[in-house]
Amino acid sequence: MKYPREWIDSVRERSDIVELIGSYVTLRRAGSNYTGLCPFHSERTPSFTVFPDTQSFFCFGCEAGGDAFTFVMRSENLEYPEAVEFLAKRAGIQIPETHEDSDQPRGISRARAYELNRAAARFYRDCLFDPAIGEAGMNYLRDTRGLDTAVIRHFGLGYAPNEFGVLLPHLKSLGFTEEEMRQCFLCGRSQSGRYYDYFRGRVMFPVINTAGEVVAFSGRDVTGTSKAKYLNSSDTPVFQKRKNLFALNFAKAHCAEQMILCEGNMDVVSMHAAGFENAVASLGTALTDEQARIMARYTKQVIIAYDGDSAGQRAAGRAMDIFARVGLDVRVLRITDAKDPDEYIRKFGTDAFARLLKGSSTGFSYRLDGVLNRYNIKEPEDRIKAAAELCGMVARVWSSAEREVYLQAVSERLGLPIDSLRRDVERAQARIQRDRHQSEARAARMSALALDDRVNPEAAGNIRAAAAEDTVLGLMLLYEEHRRAVREGAVSLTADDFVTAFNRRVFEAIMELENSDGGFSTAVLGEQFDPDEMGRLAKLAQARRNLSENGQSVLKAAVRTLQDEKNAVTKDDAPPEDSLERLLEKKRQKMHKSNG
Repeated sequence: MKYPREWIDSVRERSDIVELIGSYVTLRRAGSNYTGLCPFHSERTPSFTVFPDTQSFFCFGCEAGGDAFTFVMRSENLEYPEAVEFLAKRAGIQIPETHEDSDQPRGISRARAYELNRAAARFYRDCLFDPAIGEAGMNYLRDTRGLDTAVIRHFGLGYAPNEFGVLLPHLKSLGFTEEEMRQCFLCGRSQSGRYYDYFRGRVMFPVINTAGEVVAFSGRDVTGTSKAKYLNSSDTPVFQKRKNLFALNFAKAHCAEQMILCEGNMDVVSMHAAGFENAVASLGTALTDEQARIMARYTKQVIIAYDGDSAGQRAAGRAMDIFARVGLDVRVLRITDAKDPDEYIRKFGTDAFARLLKGSSTGFSYRLDGVLNRYNIKEPEDRIKAAAELCGMVARVWSSAEREVYLQAVSERLGLPIDSLRRDVERAQARIQRDRHQSEARAARMSALALDDRVNPEAAGNIRAAAAEDTVLGLMLLYEEHRRAVREGAVSLTADDFVTAFNRRVFEAIMELENSDGGFSTAVLGEQFDPDEMGRLAKLAQARRNLSENGQSVLKAAVRTLQDEKNAVTKDDAPPEDSLERLLEKKRQKMHKSNG
């Protein structure tokens, strides 16, 4: 264990889970608990519950669950020790010095990765400002893009020289290894085993997280010879593309009411330089659900400012669906006479762009215009097709008031009676609901058979044994008297009685803690289980918490079922009487008796 057990317990005691989660999610009291929209999956009806009495949370939709440490691990993409440190700093608790075990994994630590990225960012910046090295990069930023020195320094922009071995020896001179650089995506390794600089001949945009740490890089080619205009860091120990946004570290202080989502880093830099400091970009990837949920933490409304070409507009349509799932108000910027926001600002100025923002379309208006532009509504067949497509869109709107407003707009634009359109919407809703129920029924059947169980895949092989294991573990997680009964032998149960490897591991972890000097604590379980596994433990505990009968008779009955199932499995696995293995065993026993 990296930190003393008593210290970890004190961190958990000083980290009220309602206050913690309330800083990420809008919570509403529901009896003695709190509910809100889950931050880990998209939903409109709250299925996420926080339990103050047990200092835990559980989502009945995606089954994420656990304690304060688990929540931070999921929300901030941290490992268990770093989540403990995060909460300690938040609570103002001094972090004790540690001595890592020599058998710890050799992958680069997050602290080391941050240090390495910071050193690389300084190197790239120094190269950019060195006239003998960074001329190509500076010409691109100042002459082509019109950026001044203050903006360049503000974003920490740099330049990667167009050579294979410049950054690598510099970082080695600072004590970093080639393998550490490779893990942070700063260098690659050829088939012959030689290491080389990954970014070459590129203006470098450091990606900085909301804590101010450099986590990745995005490089824009300025040589004109690369097939890839932009090259971005792949996922590393401190960076996952789908969970980060370029310039959110700056935008978070200016986006309470509205945030602008751009396609490229350069658009974002230009917007900030022009005073639109609420702009971010999605780092060379299509917008993800995780990025949308992150944006929902900081703002109420998003304006999508993608490029004006057909690809950009298709991407805007997909982004609207994602934002709708997380409950964000969406508007779409219509850029004319320029290919992107950066070019528009340079051509027409900041005032013109501000007017463009004010005139941005609502998500529905944007889609309505898109449909009407594809059809000639003067032709009866085209008008019918447009009506069908638009009614399908309206049917997916959750709010009945919004549906009425949109129906009115469709009725006026198509010249069709609103009552006829409303009936079509109701039929479309019925189809959507039927499809959803069928999908949920299939998912429920698969879940009942444990066919989609990624945490405990062996459960599908013996459903009855797995169900008994779940009951046993749920009771032991919740009740000290049940752990004591197993420890003292009042209930005869060992790890060998378990059929599935995952549940056996949970039992062993519970008993190891129960037999330790500090006793059992769910706060320490997170060191041995990842967030998905901790979610499963929360589910097991919640399932028992919802039931009125949780006494020792229930525990003993579940143990008997489990042991019966284990015996049946063991018997089934035994070789047949006439098998070579059994015949040899009988011969060995006979020889042993004769020798005795």
